[in-house]
Amino acid sequence: MRIAIFGASGGTGRHVVRQALSRNHEVIAVVRRPDALAVTDDRLTVCQGDVLNADCIGQAIKGSDAVISALGVGNQRTPTTLYSEGVSNLVAALPTAGTSRLVAISAAPAGPWSETGKFERLVIYPLLQSFFGAMLDDMRLMEKILTDSEIDWTIFRPPRLTDHEARGTYRTSTSGPLPHARTIARSDLAAAVLDAVTDNSLVQCIVAIAD
Repeated sequence: MRIAIFGASGGTGRHVVRQALSRNHEVIAVVRRPDALAVTDDRLTVCQGDVLNADCIGQAIKGSDAVISALGVGNQRTPTTLYSEGVSNLVAALPTAGTSRLVAISAAPAGPWSETGKFERLVIYPLLQSFFGAMLDDMRLMEKILTDSEIDWTIFRPPRLTDHEARGTYRTSTSGPLPHARTIARSDLAAAVLDAVTDNSLVQCIVAIAD
């Protein structure tokens, strides 16, 4: 497959790139700074571009079989439109790229709190909202843009991401939050995202995931 990856130089994006190459996929890594992606491979094309620049997206994803959004702003607390505007640009560009498949990474606190455990609902998520509310609000808008679209989207809502060694397994749910969902290694999340690309049962599904 030919997969275009946005946010390819980020903490999770790098794992997605490396694992996609290890699965013998052809990868187009779209990054603002090509030197930030320390990966080389004959099947890797590094494309300098910005997901917020709609004009460059169409060319970057042309001929792709799927697009993955691993966009991230780190621990930024100031308002952002990266998730919503970026995904909106991707959705608009997909019809001319020859694919309708888009897998995007969101976050567990961006989902409905009423479905979570009492500790998360009353303690953890309010704290995260107080610190990173602008980011989470933009993720919620991103999710709405996707769920309102007619493309073949999948949204992953992971809990806290870690750089721990991969377990090689992960738990998922398409019917609501997972119990005891505290963390997941970025490498395991990357594997799940790549698995989802070819899993038709996850088309137009929101997926809770944890280790």
